[in-house]
Amino acid sequence: MYGDPATVRKILTAVGDTWAVVGLSSNQQRAAYGVARVLQRYGKRIVPIHPSAESVHGEQGYPTLSAVPFAIDVVDVFVNSDLAGAVADEAVAIGAKAVWFQLGVIDPAAYERTRAAGLDMVMDRCPAIEIPRLG
Repeated sequence: MYGDPATVRKILTAVGDTWAVVGLSSNQQRAAYGVARVLQRYGKRIVPIHPSAESVHGEQGYPTLSAVPFAIDVVDVFVNSDLAGAVADEAVAIGAKAVWFQLGVIDPAAYERTRAAGLDMVMDRCPAIEIPRLG
């Protein structure tokens, strides 16, 4: 329901190539680290968003979405479900085009708000799993 194939394809191929990865740090044991690397292999520019503002995979990090000084196309969310809604709201506020909640990140109210604001959204999916399926 929260990741229909047409929306998944649109976000991965047509929405834009600048992806803010919220929760991405230099911790190689975290899923965000590997997913960001896959996104880069598929031509996406990743922007690490983490309170420590670390540079990851050669890209400058920022503490918040609003601190990024350029346009973000997709906001990929690797935070707990109870924090994800606020990230989706910030994505709307900065003018992102889409929001992607990772596997296990579920907030139906945030999904409805984000869609009502005109953004594409996928929830409880992983782009690193979906993008190779596009062929």
